[in-house]
Amino acid sequence: EHVVHAVAEPPGASRRGAMSKLNRELLSNSVDNMLAFSRGEKITKSGEEVQGKQRNFVETIELQVTLKNYDPQRDKRFSGTFRLPAVPRPNLKVCVLGNQQHCETAGQLQLPFMTVEDLKKFNKNKKQIKRWAKGFDAFIASDSLIKQIPRLLGPALTKAGKFPTLISGNEDMREKVETVKATIKFQMKKVMCLSTAVANVNMSKDEIVLNIQLACNFLASLLKKNWQNVKTLYVKTSMGPSFQSSTENAAGAAPGAGATRAAAAPAPYRHPRVHQNPGRGTGKHHKDGGKAPG
Repeated sequence: EHVVHAVAEPPGASRRGAMSKLNRELLSNSVDNMLAFSRGEKITKSGEEVQGKQRNFVETIELQVTLKNYDPQRDKRFSGTFRLPAVPRPNLKVCVLGNQQHCETAGQLQLPFMTVEDLKKFNKNKKQIKRWAKGFDAFIASDSLIKQIPRLLGPALTKAGKFPTLISGNEDMREKVETVKATIKFQMKKVMCLSTAVANVNMSKDEIVLNIQLACNFLASLLKKNWQNVKTLYVKTSMGPSFQSSTENAAGAAPGAGATRAAAAPAPYRHPRVHQNPGRGTGKHHKDGGKAPG
């Protein structure tokens, strides 16, 4: 598997490729409607009035992107991270895997932490490690400890997409945690649909719009043909309907209120010859392939 890794460029950095398909007017209206719906107000969607509902938690705003002219089986897969100016998920649970100094600092900041001795107590039990890792959204590890993580915990954190972010002895832990909370990740897998949290309904409209614009521009910079590989862009709150924010019409209706990601995403690409190769016929390939249109 070929993976292209990237890190964020400054917001003002030039972008290659075609002009952005992100429509400012559509995006502005989408954000207005999302925020109104999350406050329990009535909005008009597709010519019909829809009653909003206020939830008892802070809804996340998610960016959903459908790609085109991209072959996940043959094209290089990409992975990139970008720090947004406003934190989209302030309640992200971060655990520190630290040396004595970092564990003491974590305790002072009231952050959960674990020492090397704590990690050894798992005794490489895969089920226990997996259950423990599910309780956190991200991890930070001391530079002196990070090389021991695979030996102590196996591949569990890597498989979960939660391999720790490194922190050195002279870095400010509070700032590091804020960086982790503000950082988004785009990773190409086997499907043509990507999604990530880019904001929340407690943020101002300007903050939401800026975060979405920067996230879209960064994703386009990762793609082989930049904006030419972007088919549609939608934004939605955790429990609300989705709103199109790109100039190109989506194929089919947008996912409705409360729709799951799986329902919103198009069927994964299926190469016509992939199942004729006995070496590729694993259960996972058959499962993915079964979702593709005939």
